[in-house]
Amino acid sequence: MRSNSYKQIKMPGRPSSVISFNSVDSSISSLKNCQAYINTGMEIATNVALELLETESDEGEVKNMENVMLEYAAMDRELNQFIQAVEDTTHQQIRREQPEAIPDLKTLVKERFAELKSRNTDLDLKRNDKYVQFKEQLREMGKQICLPEDASDEQTIEQLDEDITVTQSQLNFICPITQLEMKRPMKNKVCGHVYEEEAIIRMIQNRHQKNKKARCPKVGCDHGDMKVTDLVLDTSLKRAIDNQNKQKGRQH
Repeated sequence: MRSNSYKQIKMPGRPSSVISFNSVDSSISSLKNCQAYINTGMEIATNVALELLETESDEGEVKNMENVMLEYAAMDRELNQFIQAVEDTTHQQIRREQPEAIPDLKTLVKERFAELKSRNTDLDLKRNDKYVQFKEQLREMGKQICLPEDASDEQTIEQLDEDITVTQSQLNFICPITQLEMKRPMKNKVCGHVYEEEAIIRMIQNRHQKNKKARCPKVGCDHGDMKVTDLVLDTSLKRAIDNQNKQKGRQH
């Protein structure tokens, strides 16, 4: 027998036990509140970097702020992956009809968390939305303060432009749920964000099974009531992903 917050676990030779997932939901909500602290830290680091650039401070000091942004991006990734590990594990247990024993949720979460972390790369951090905005703001500030005849500054701006272009292109192909390149990108008609088809449908259905609203998983999005009917195949993005994969195939 199952309900929105409880799952009945039948144990051989013992009275039925009930696991409550209310405390799990509460813990996840608390963890998500930590996102605000990370965002605040990244905003402060961005403002400091812009002030340093504007006052023509040592380039190394600006670089230090960039490293701080990457550290915050790493914290953000770890936080989101841990939340995903908890949600994936609890959803899996809720779907089990007749488990043989009360599951060791702590171990299962730890295993799922390790699985998600095993896919991490340094490039992931540069795909962080706040980091991308940080690089864009540095670029714009650099354009405002650089003299046209200063070749070294122009080269720095060009490098920033190239970094932003590459990062945004790669970011567009990555699902915010799986953190993997999408195969069938589905666009949300309400907020415009895109996700891997299987991942977003599963997330929405899991939330609706618990009689809860599904929030867009894109960081910073305020669309809090997603429905499967909101999704449409992003044909242009799918074509771009397919073309990129074909080019990679030719190179190999």
